[in-house]
Amino acid sequence: MEADYVQRCRLTFAKAGPARYISHLDLARALERALNRASIPMAYTHGFNRRPRLQMAAALPLGYTSAYELADILLVERVEPEQARQQLMARMAPGIDVHQMVEVPTNAPSLQASTVASHYVATPLDVVNTHTLRADIEAMMAAGSLMREREHKGKTKVYDLRPLILDLSLQVGSDGVPHIAMQLLLQPSLTGRPDEVLQVLGFDPLDVHIHRTRIVLQDE
Repeated sequence: MEADYVQRCRLTFAKAGPARYISHLDLARALERALNRASIPMAYTHGFNRRPRLQMAAALPLGYTSAYELADILLVERVEPEQARQQLMARMAPGIDVHQMVEVPTNAPSLQASTVASHYVATPLDVVNTHTLRADIEAMMAAGSLMREREHKGKTKVYDLRPLILDLSLQVGSDGVPHIAMQLLLQPSLTGRPDEVLQVLGFDPLDVHIHRTRIVLQDE
């Protein structure tokens, strides 16, 4: 079937404020509504239930914030990316800030197939002992394996968390607030999750603010 699109644009956007409490599906719907209101010439799938040709890199769990989310859109007419970005932001839902829109090759691999790693900063909401936390992080990085269990579709899966952690460090700000910096693997069936890293460190993930700072793609 001949392609019904002529341009592919990549959105880089932040998710914060009220948007941190919307699901991945609702986020996609918010982007779709804003694109329609901005009269961006989106391509649509064929069939009875037509959907916009919009593709996101990786789901962000509910409650997380992010400075770096990625989405690709396919267009049936060419646009000037920066002008289209401004049109889009004029109609965007609160908490979603599209700070870059660039053209990428139409035949580039899908975003989901291109992700390599995801970077996060986790900030405990309660006071912690930074010396103990630093020692725990160093021990975690020195471990040969970190066997864990995940529940998926009613089944328990045993896996090793350690290979999914590319880097883990403690950064203390000038105000004395500790921030746990994580670089986690983000590949199909090989995804490191910040909440699981925090659990190994003894935190309840609900007591930590988790913020994604970057998604790394294969061509970077």
